[in-house]
Amino acid sequence: MSMGGMNAWQWAETYPDMMDGVMPVVSLPITVSGRNLLWRRMVIDAIRSDPDWKSGEYTQTPRGWVQGFGVLRMMIDSAPALQQEIPDGAAASKFLATVRFQAEHVDANDILYSLKSSFDYDPEPGLSRIRAKLFALNFSDDEFNPDTLRVLERLVPTLQHGRYLVQQGTPSSPGHFTMTRPDLWARHVGEFMQWLGEAPSQASLGDIWPIPVSAGS
Repeated sequence: MSMGGMNAWQWAETYPDMMDGVMPVVSLPITVSGRNLLWRRMVIDAIRSDPDWKSGEYTQTPRGWVQGFGVLRMMIDSAPALQQEIPDGAAASKFLATVRFQAEHVDANDILYSLKSSFDYDPEPGLSRIRAKLFALNFSDDEFNPDTLRVLERLVPTLQHGRYLVQQGTPSSPGHFTMTRPDLWARHVGEFMQWLGEAPSQASLGDIWPIPVSAGS
């Protein structure tokens, strides 16, 4: 899921004979670019431009990371969920206080490492090497991996055995963080496991499972 989902795409093409199936969740098989690149650069710049960062030798949480984490949270949470959670100024103050508390308990250098490590991520050129059954699951309200780009719709049909689902968000689903709510999507894991158990003659339909964004999926 998320960065693990990115790894799943990489592993599927790097070790094509070492798995029967792979299920990347909330990730896309393309280079980090556009808005996904911009927010990462904004967070990195906020940390590294903070005098308190001290080239990584800081003794207290850099304020730049605390501010950058606010940007990160706006990308993680869906707009409908934030609309419900923050109806007024008091709720906004409470949310921001929680953001500050959370940021102070995360190592800024760890964030720098994880964000910078994604800059050479680009599995798209190697997708043809994937032999395993691959079921990609994303959420329509995920701002990190927006379905408006139509990436899964364009690339999954090129796989030997590829299926995808973009699950429709709801007013309460937390965008990218829907991955932490298996009660909302675990049934699709069951569908994936059932597909893995099918004989090749049953499973080959092109092997595309062209499931578009659909309410309640």
